[in-house]
Amino acid sequence: MRVPKQLEPLYEVGLIDEVLRPLMSGKEAAAWIVRSQGEVVCAKVYKEAHSRSFTQRVAYTEGRKVRNSRDARAMAKRSSFGRDQEEMAWQTAEVDALNKLAAAGVRVPQPLVFSDGVLLMELILDHNGAPAPRLYDVPLSPEHARAMLHFLAEQAARMLLAGIVHGDLSEYNVLIAWDGPVIIDLPQAIDASSNRNAKPVFLRDLDHLTTHLARFNPALTETEYGREIWHLFENGKLRPDSELTGQGPRRSQRVVDGQRLAREVTEAALAEKPRDAEGPRRKRGSGGKPAEEKVYQGRPVGQGPGGGRGGPPAGGRGPQGGGGRGPQGGGGRGPQGGGGGRGPQGGGGRGPQGGGGRGPQGGGGGRGPQGGGGGGRGPQGGGGGGRGPQGGGGGGRGPR
Repeated sequence: MRVPKQLEPLYEVGLIDEVLRPLMSGKEAAAWIVRSQGEVVCAKVYKEAHSRSFTQRVAYTEGRKVRNSRDARAMAKRSSFGRDQEEMAWQTAEVDALNKLAAAGVRVPQPLVFSDGVLLMELILDHNGAPAPRLYDVPLSPEHARAMLHFLAEQAARMLLAGIVHGDLSEYNVLIAWDGPVIIDLPQAIDASSNRNAKPVFLRDLDHLTTHLARFNPALTETEYGREIWHLFENGKLRPDSELTGQGPRRSQRVVDGQRLAREVTEAALAEKPRDAEGPRRKRGSGGKPAEEKVYQGRPVGQGPGGGRGGPPAGGRGPQGGGGRGPQGGGGRGPQGGGGGRGPQGGGGRGPQGGGGRGPQGGGGGRGPQGGGGGGRGPQGGGGGGRGPQGGGGGGRGPR
């Protein structure tokens, strides 16, 4: 057979003796059966970047280490040299992953030589000595489907312990060899510790396998190997001999009643003693002397229905509610609500008879009947602006 152009460099240097036939072609590479130094092996030829259909490569390459800082800078700038180095890094990623996984006991093809964009590696065979079929092409009994999923989940766990997530693990990238399943195609392998996409990609890999094998055993849809393995991994409990159940981490069955929770929190807050009841509070910078407690109509300021900062109990949304900063300051939204007055007797509520002045006895701001609406800044300054009947209006700055 004529030697393909991509294999010519290896043929010329004697790494390939003979090209026997094409094996298969995928989205990022094409595979050939060749003879190398007397052995029948697989030659994987990586396609050039513009010829590949693999997308979102950046999500897979995040976290990969670049040996040379000059190369890393060039790759970041996307220069011509940087793109060449990025392409080489993409191709060598599979070689590195295969070597690491083989050392970790994961069933992957044994890499032999990588040169000029071509990877020579072990050819996976079935029990008849022919190239092994894909998992996709093999029918399974329900029992074999369950055993297959469990075995592949264990292999994925071993890969994770080696710091690698496959990234494209599915029924198309598992070969059924004479001695058991073998995982192939790892150029998109993800670094499990430094890639932010590692967890969702790992869960997706296991979901793909589960979905396929559930065709032969629908009960497998209830398994959660991916979540179980990742839970053990992120908690530092995953081991090569961890016994997997497919049940996933235990989930809480408690249903929270939001209304009940809010009621319980409110009741607990009301049951607590007010801070003022525990003894006189100390002001910051007061030299340790207790602050004088202000009392209005027998109750501490701010402890009644509402609570302004310096006036009588005011400041709510109900009747007579307030919120002003001076004595008798208001600010409530209900009937007779005061509103925001900063001086003595300041008003400003939104309900009937509401006020809102800044000076002594200043009124203003009511939106209901008899609502005031001004803000006199001088003594007894008048105010207006009510929107209802008998609403006042104005805003004197001088006396009266």
